[in-house]
Amino acid sequence: MSEQTQVPAAEQRPYGVVIVGAGMAGVQTAVALRQRGFTGPITLIGAEPHQPYDRPPLSKAVLLGKAEDSAFDIDFEELDITLRLGLDVTGLRAEAHELDTAEGPVAYDALVLATGAEPVGLPGSESVPGVHLLRTLDDAARLRPVLERQHDVVVVGAGWIGAEFATAARAAGCAVTVVEAADRPLAGTLPAEVAAPMTRWYAESGAELLTGARVARVDEGAVHLADGRVIPAGAVVVGIGARPATTWLTGSGIALGPDGSVTADSSLRTSLPDVHAVGDCASFPSARYGERLLVHHWDNALQGPWTVAAALAQGVSGTYDPVPYFWSEQFGRFVQYAGHHAHADTLLWRGDPAEASWTVCWLREGVLVALLAVGRVRDMAQGRKLLEAGARIDPARAADSSVPLKSTVLGGP
Repeated sequence: MSEQTQVPAAEQRPYGVVIVGAGMAGVQTAVALRQRGFTGPITLIGAEPHQPYDRPPLSKAVLLGKAEDSAFDIDFEELDITLRLGLDVTGLRAEAHELDTAEGPVAYDALVLATGAEPVGLPGSESVPGVHLLRTLDDAARLRPVLERQHDVVVVGAGWIGAEFATAARAAGCAVTVVEAADRPLAGTLPAEVAAPMTRWYAESGAELLTGARVARVDEGAVHLADGRVIPAGAVVVGIGARPATTWLTGSGIALGPDGSVTADSSLRTSLPDVHAVGDCASFPSARYGERLLVHHWDNALQGPWTVAAALAQGVSGTYDPVPYFWSEQFGRFVQYAGHHAHADTLLWRGDPAEASWTVCWLREGVLVALLAVGRVRDMAQGRKLLEAGARIDPARAADSSVPLKSTVLGGP
């Protein structure tokens, strides 16, 4: 956050804030408002009936039965935050400052959109028995007995969520086949040379990975591929991506991008007055990377609310332009990524990708712009600081994995 400016005193007034979405972004916004000194009423609306919970454990501890849930350890009553759970919000009428819900209109003075993202389903499979998505606590509850009974599982999609579910299913003793339409895992995320070493992780874990394999249809008990192959499936888990959960905003006056995201400005304000957006549902302009970013990761949902809370609680308008960061635990490896490599002109390796741990650095005109670390936590800890600083590094020294990344800065120690 930078370049903070004070909102005119006339615009500062006590008001009630309504937050739509009770995931990390919504919960963190409510908590940040209180920590920033906001004393007005806060209402947190969630579509699910469950106590607000964290999502990353769903594909790990909750799915494997090591935890019943992942509820946030937050005393909402003590913070004087009103929870309205199991409530669907169906529309927004900006001129009336009201939300349409299944229980009638809800008025707001300030509104925060934190509705997150929803998984993309496999067309034609929505009503087929045994086909699952993994996004909610109820999804994890439905999948837990599938793993306990050690069904043969087909995972459609070799992205981050597909890899994490395949990892959990193999840990539970299931036979796992992963079907990916592209020619490699993480095709939409990482370049081919970086994703290549990850391909063998599947075989090493005992999972079968089929690339270049398009699904023609799914029947109960089988996945039919376009090339005629039929894969038996006690259960099918679809992990082919997610999209912002914003269809309910159509016609509201909120500007949406081609990707369905709320097009927030650099302070996370939307096109309507008194409405902010944060987390997976919102894109924002990044001066750091020279483009609008839509970041579907936990750290974005954790950090963005502080910008919104500063505006609503303190009248301080700040610039939100973070270094994106996320992590994934898959096939016995801790994988971390930070930055944005889309416009990099140089890729260099630190370590041998055939080994258990290695790092990839992306540079643009000598400046470090992104980092992928597999089992190299120190590289990531140092690299994130260099990314924040826009550090120019020595490529030769950076390629030597025995040299601390912080020591590769040109002009540094």
